[in-house]
Amino acid sequence: MSMYEIRFHGRGGQGAVMAAQTLADAAVRTGFKAQAFPYFGAERRGAPVQAYARIDTTRIRTKSQVYRPHLVVIMDASLAETEDLASGLRPEGKIVLNTNQRPEDVDLGAGVDAECGTVDATSVALEVLKMPVVNTVMLGAMAKVWDLIPLEAIVEAIEERFGDKLGARAGLVNAEAARRAYDTTAIGRTVGRKQYAKQKAWEPVWDEIPIGTSLRRTTHEGVEVGPGSSWQNLTGRWKWSTPRYKKDKCIKCLRCWWSCPDSAIIRLDDDYMRWELDYCKGCGICADICPVDAIDMMQGARDSWQ
Repeated sequence: MSMYEIRFHGRGGQGAVMAAQTLADAAVRTGFKAQAFPYFGAERRGAPVQAYARIDTTRIRTKSQVYRPHLVVIMDASLAETEDLASGLRPEGKIVLNTNQRPEDVDLGAGVDAECGTVDATSVALEVLKMPVVNTVMLGAMAKVWDLIPLEAIVEAIEERFGDKLGARAGLVNAEAARRAYDTTAIGRTVGRKQYAKQKAWEPVWDEIPIGTSLRRTTHEGVEVGPGSSWQNLTGRWKWSTPRYKKDKCIKCLRCWWSCPDSAIIRLDDDYMRWELDYCKGCGICADICPVDAIDMMQGARDSWQ
């Protein structure tokens, strides 16, 4: 066999790096050579993350990122709304996607007609693990789509790796999540119609960067750069829970407003609050810090809770 390359796309906190490491562990248990490593952008929970794994029968000397994967694992479907995650997928390549859609309803870009396994990994994780960490669920789905590494080898690697890190019960529960995903994954083929627009980016040469350590807020060829430019990134797509504000219980202490890490809470003129849910990641800090329980975190990435 030639070297097999896998690319994971997820968000910080979903366990993409641990998934790649566990897959490599399972491959070694099966008699292969393997490597796994991550690639981080903004290192914070919810930010896009990539992780890579390579599997071969001989020693692997390649150390680059994976540009032409045989398998793409997408742990958060919202990542595919604006980014061509199937870029470089080989003609015989396969996809595993966390979604409640059927494979034939999945569109990952023009020309991407690939075998695809879909699983509602977030629901499985919430049911079995009681938290939206989908890495072991996706590993179970991978075993269904791609039979190079058998499910039992993956389960064994999960039990040992997660058991050593988080305790024996965590290993068993995560193994159960993988088995549940294996049983519920649907397999079909994607449709390839979507056209991805090329996103503008500011890529300055050295003499375009101002002297000092920070940039002034400015616009460069239609791209907002410098402080305040995060308004362009709809980080509300990262959330799996949404705050519900109970205005009648609010005492206007402003603790939630002060504590929001993304300034997604707007203080109104009467000192009541409003959430800009396009930028709320659903971290729940506001609900935790509220002294009168005026904020509940409700499951689901909704635009609002009435």
